[in-house]
Amino acid sequence: MEKIAVYNGTFDPVTNGHLDIIERAAKIFDKLYVTICVHPTKVGLFTIDERLELLKQATAHLDHVIVDSTNQLAVEYVRSVGAHVLIRGLRSTNDFDYELSYAQSNQYLDKNVEIMYLMTKPSHSFISSSVVKEMASYQKSLSGLVPECVELALKDKFAR
Repeated sequence: MEKIAVYNGTFDPVTNGHLDIIERAAKIFDKLYVTICVHPTKVGLFTIDERLELLKQATAHLDHVIVDSTNQLAVEYVRSVGAHVLIRGLRSTNDFDYELSYAQSNQYLDKNVEIMYLMTKPSHSFISSSVVKEMASYQKSLSGLVPECVELALKDKFAR
C-alpha cells in the first residue's frame, strides 16, 4: 500500500525551513503532495501561479513530490488525493498553540486524517515567510534562508 501524505501551507514564499520539512517528509512517504492552500481573505505577495512555480523549482530534485494548490479545507484535500496524513512543521512553542488548535479542528472534521509534526532544525527555527519578505523589502541578503529561485523572485518583486 502506497504511503501518501500532504504538506500544506501558503508558501508565500517557500523558505529553506519549508524545504527542510518537505525533504524529510519525502523520505518517509512514497508520495508527498506539497499543496498551497488558497485562503479567500488572504492576499499574498506572490500569486498562486508564482508560488506554484517557485515550489516546483525548489522541489525539482524530489521525484515523488507533487506540487499543487487547493481551495478546499485541508482534510478534504487530504481525502481527495487518497492520503491519510497531514504533515505540519513546528518551529517553536509559539507555533505549538496554533498547531494544537489546527490539529484539533481537523480531527473534529475527519478523525481518519492523522496529523504528523516535524520539528524544524534549529538553524531554520527563526525563518518565516514574513521575516523573509521583510528582509527582502530592505534588500538584505537572503542567503541560506530561501532557495535561490525564491531569492531572485523576491529581488525582482521588490525592485519594482
